[in-house]
Amino acid sequence: MASSILQLDLISKSYYLGKQELPVLKGISMDIFKNEYVALMGPSGSGKSTLMNILGCLDSPTGGKYILNGKDVSRMPDDDLASVRNKEIGFVFQQFNLLPRLTAAENVALPLIYSGISKKERTERAEAVLTQVKLDDRMHHKPNELSGGQCQRVAIARALINNPAIILADEPTGNLDSKTSYEIMDILGKINLDGNTVILVTHEEDISAFAHRIIRLKDGHIESDRINSNPMLSAIDA
Repeated sequence: MASSILQLDLISKSYYLGKQELPVLKGISMDIFKNEYVALMGPSGSGKSTLMNILGCLDSPTGGKYILNGKDVSRMPDDDLASVRNKEIGFVFQQFNLLPRLTAAENVALPLIYSGISKKERTERAEAVLTQVKLDDRMHHKPNELSGGQCQRVAIARALINNPAIILADEPTGNLDSKTSYEIMDILGKINLDGNTVILVTHEEDISAFAHRIIRLKDGHIESDRINSNPMLSAIDA
């Protein structure tokens, strides 16, 4: 049986407005296993964005326990949490968050600059992941010379550069047309087939259909958690 890459045990999260407590997550428990492809879904206000921030170590829970790759990150101080985040998680956002003055390869290599890795190795690793996302012919182009789909591929390559345990994709197709969205989902599917755990946060039913497991949130609780027995396969390369 596959081992858990992350475990949530009764995770809660509240925010405070003065003395008033506003509970957002209300006892979330789940395991996600290595090499799973999971979609997190839910309407606005369901808690999925808060849950994503906790999964990505961008925020800490108010209560409960979060084990990521064998480490209890629930109560880690911010500096330690940042270190875990940089090593264990690759982020893909709806806004590509690319630096406009840097080339695709330079944007992808950026996370390695503070790791003490030589420029030669940074360049080689950036070129390798850009080839993986089929952008080997656009390595030296800047974001304004790339399409939206190509920019998202650069962002995916950047997420892969540190060989993270998890790829966390937050509405990765939100700014893209349908054809380009399916191309991006095709790339994420191949990354999953290569052995990466992929967690996709989306409100779009057709995008969640690519995942192998769909977890739905409602009012801070898990409403359903089911296996997608017939995940959608992209026909891009067919």
